[in-house]
Amino acid sequence: MTLVLALLIALGPMSTDMYLPSLPAIGRALQADSPAVQLTLSGFMFGFAIGQVLYGPVSDRLGRKPVLVASLSLYALASALCAFAWSIETLIAARFIQALGACGPIVIARAIVRDLYSGDRAGQELSRMGTIMAFVPAVAPVVGAGLEVTLGWRANFLGALALAGTALWFVVMRLPETVRQRLDSPLSVVAILTDFGALLRSDHFRLHVLLCAGTYGGLFAFISGSSFVLQGLYGLGEIAYGLAFGACALAYMLGTVTGRFLVRLAGMARAIGFGAAAMGTGGLAMAAGVAFGPGHVLEIVAPMMVYMIGVGIAFPLTQASALMPFPERAGAASSLIGLLQMTAAAVIGIVVGAGAARTAWALAGTVAVVGVAVFVTERVIAARRV
Repeated sequence: MTLVLALLIALGPMSTDMYLPSLPAIGRALQADSPAVQLTLSGFMFGFAIGQVLYGPVSDRLGRKPVLVASLSLYALASALCAFAWSIETLIAARFIQALGACGPIVIARAIVRDLYSGDRAGQELSRMGTIMAFVPAVAPVVGAGLEVTLGWRANFLGALALAGTALWFVVMRLPETVRQRLDSPLSVVAILTDFGALLRSDHFRLHVLLCAGTYGGLFAFISGSSFVLQGLYGLGEIAYGLAFGACALAYMLGTVTGRFLVRLAGMARAIGFGAAAMGTGGLAMAAGVAFGPGHVLEIVAPMMVYMIGVGIAFPLTQASALMPFPERAGAASSLIGLLQMTAAAVIGIVVGAGAARTAWALAGTVAVVGVAVFVTERVIAARRV
């Protein structure tokens, strides 16, 4: 079950990370400038945010498995369209549709964890899934760079199509239905807004969603701007960039392992605090490196590894903590978490993408601000808990 859920959650980072080394090549092939190419990332994030509105509430009523099958099928079709896109506008549109399919597995995988587990056990399970999932962003840029060099940028989307087919087979053949009692209220705009309203009235949910959004926003700033900064400004080639990105992904994996240990040692709340402190430290260190460093790539990569350790610790545990009070609306809660964090990521991605080709401050300043904001938000949560 953990492996299947990790595969489902991995679709999202794979969809953003594998083709990152190809962004400059896509711009050349489709005659697009860097802000237009970056819209293939931000467009994906907007689609990801919008699609999550429906998947959770629908799966609360119809069950997790049929909704998963539908979303994976849409993802596969859109990946094929991406592979054969003939213009940057077509690719942006196809990425938006691809995101509508990719968000379903992630929303539903989180809801399945809440169906099966509670408390610290749910946090540990999400962290375990995150450890497995971390291999995807660690390997994906390297694989994507290899595909780019040997077969061209379109091969990255054919790889996504193959992964979608594998996930679809596992869901159909091996995944049981986990909803114990489906909501009997009819599905409508009013019903969805009612579900979301009940969640947003909770201070606990609002603060933890804010923490989730900030954590993922800093991560997406790096995803969005790293190829332009590390390749365009620091001169890394495709393979070197893939290795640098993979090192940050491995730092995330280390964070998820550390998070599971900290939950057992100190509890979920304190573990989240350790992660938030690491994110604040990493963000400020990156800003200091760009301001005072010698212009070496490590002034970006090393602080980002610290930040990613913090993400690995805090992100799965924060999601689990946000879901805990709402077992009867686990799908809707997962949808709303994803909607808000992906909307924040898309906005941050546009801001970083607009300046990343010209200055490293577009990336470093954003990561620093978001890292400090995450730390402050966690301190507010801790003060209310006391």
